[in-house]
Amino acid sequence: MESWCRWGRYGRSTGGEEFPGVFSMLRVTRSIHFSTSLRYWLGDLSEQENRKRFGQDADRHGHNYRLEITVQGEPDALTGMVINLAQIKEVAEREIMGRFDHKDLNHDTEYFVTIPPTPENFASLIFRLLDEALPEGLLNRVRLHQSSDLYVDVIRPDS
Repeated sequence: MESWCRWGRYGRSTGGEEFPGVFSMLRVTRSIHFSTSLRYWLGDLSEQENRKRFGQDADRHGHNYRLEITVQGEPDALTGMVINLAQIKEVAEREIMGRFDHKDLNHDTEYFVTIPPTPENFASLIFRLLDEALPEGLLNRVRLHQSSDLYVDVIRPDS
């Protein structure tokens, strides 16, 4: 049985036949939410210099983050999925929630001992952790929303 959509023709799988989709490359995004406390601070600098560089972010504060995890790939011929979404959820819970949710990034993790947990540094770290945990080359982008009006994208260069 064939169906049409405004993007073109696509087939409907009816029990075991291959999914003849017209899209050879898809991106799928899953979002998670988590909270942390942190401060921007460089131990080699004086308090005055830290406050000059980081302003009020030199004080301990918290963020409720939204993280978007985007994978890119060819859909499976049988299922039409790029990846089982349960796998993204499991990796995100282990690699992100388990490490960072309700943690102090400066004291409860090993990652921000010598660098401040700026959104750029944090998003780059998250990309590396997820990229190592997901099938090779599947991670396309992470978008870390620090607030409603600030986010950082880390995008695979070759995508």
